[in-house]
Amino acid sequence: MLAQVEAILNSRPLTALSTDPTDLLPLTPTHFLIGRPFTAPAAKDMTTIPGNRLQRYDIIEQMRQHYWQRWSKEYISELQTRTKWKSHQDDIQLNGLALIKDDNLPPLRWKLGRIIQVFPGADGICRVAELRTASGITRRAFSKICPLPIQPCDA
Repeated sequence: MLAQVEAILNSRPLTALSTDPTDLLPLTPTHFLIGRPFTAPAAKDMTTIPGNRLQRYDIIEQMRQHYWQRWSKEYISELQTRTKWKSHQDDIQLNGLALIKDDNLPPLRWKLGRIIQVFPGADGICRVAELRTASGITRRAFSKICPLPIQPCDA
């Protein structure tokens, strides 16, 4: 169980792996440990099954899934900046890599997208972004996305 928790913690995206707008791969702590991202086999959702009906391996899988659900939500919430809607800040940059909040992802899976457009409201403040993901283009409110830090260019 501890090794699986370690894998979850080390799968978190730190920053974009490259500046290429078509590249959706993030740099993770796993890249420093093994040189590539962690992968996990697909598993059935065990979070709704009572623990007394499960075998030992399934109980460990259920604990891993519970840990993933809680940690991924809290991690994304911790990364998001809490700003007032009344102030205008340019913390969302075009072609920047961003995490997209999705509560239904399996462990070690992060939904990522490149910001391709932002939409200002009637008051001129941007609150919605359009992102290019691996499955197509989607729109999300700023409250549902979290831009990853951008590496400064030394030009």
